[in-house]
Amino acid sequence: MAAAVVPRVSGLLGRSRLLSRPMSSGAHGEEGSARMWKSRTYLVALPGVGVSMLNVFLKSRHGEEERPEFVAYPHLRIRSKPFPWGDGNHTLFHNPHVNPLPTGYEDE
Repeated sequence: MAAAVVPRVSGLLGRSRLLSRPMSSGAHGEEGSARMWKSRTYLVALPGVGVSMLNVFLKSRHGEEERPEFVAYPHLRIRSKPFPWGDGNHTLFHNPHVNPLPTGYEDE
């Protein structure tokens, strides 16, 4: 008797839905997912790249703005040991045009 009840109950409960794992959202409708990513590419990503390129172009046409005078705050330049490259006083990515290092600032 119990063997006859189990198939009926599992059929009523929708056994396939209860025992199977739910799939990820991207696997349900592959065509819809591809269409969504294609539209996001054309409507969001490419205009974003275009706006960024326009920004760089417009910034490059303007002259370089004058930088404010460098103020050496001693609490921001505490070094307990020298860097292991070069003269020991410049970082690995030191750019003399952007990162000023005033003379006489070797040791604190």
